[in-house]
Amino acid sequence: MAEFAADAVAFVGQHRHWGAPVVLLIAFGESLALVSLLVPATTIMLALGALIGAGALEFWSCLAAAVAGAFLGDWVSYALGHHFKHGVGRVWPLSRYPAMLPRAHAFMERWGAWGVFAGRFMGPLRATVPLAAGICAMDRRRFQLANIGSAVVWALAMLLPGALGARWALDLLNRAG
Repeated sequence: MAEFAADAVAFVGQHRHWGAPVVLLIAFGESLALVSLLVPATTIMLALGALIGAGALEFWSCLAAAVAGAFLGDWVSYALGHHFKHGVGRVWPLSRYPAMLPRAHAFMERWGAWGVFAGRFMGPLRATVPLAAGICAMDRRRFQLANIGSAVVWALAMLLPGALGARWALDLLNRAG
């Protein structure tokens, strides 16, 4: 996984015009049920944030791409849960972790839209809460409000640390040199 992350960041560093599309795909993969268990998005997004801070990528286009990708990934996951109901738990990789979906279901039932919002920031729940919301037929408007709100906050949390850290480091180097 570390090799994939390094390759993705190196690709974007060499092909800057692919920055926003790669950010969108990584955010989508990180938010899409089942796929999110396989994508090292946090590492990639933080590193892409550093490219933003170094001036290699444009902040606003990458932020918009991250928000769109995260929003769409959870939306598709919700739709999969709504359509396939509990049958989705028999699909790999969820079939290898039978406790994940019931835990997400209980979490979502307890916290509702706040659970959808918070689930984006909680490892394995990120992959399963939108599915559980779809399975439970959570009101679509409530789901989408939590989805868009959490997508914006998540995108900022993924891109800003690297961007601000790189900017700070560059400022220090400029002052020292």
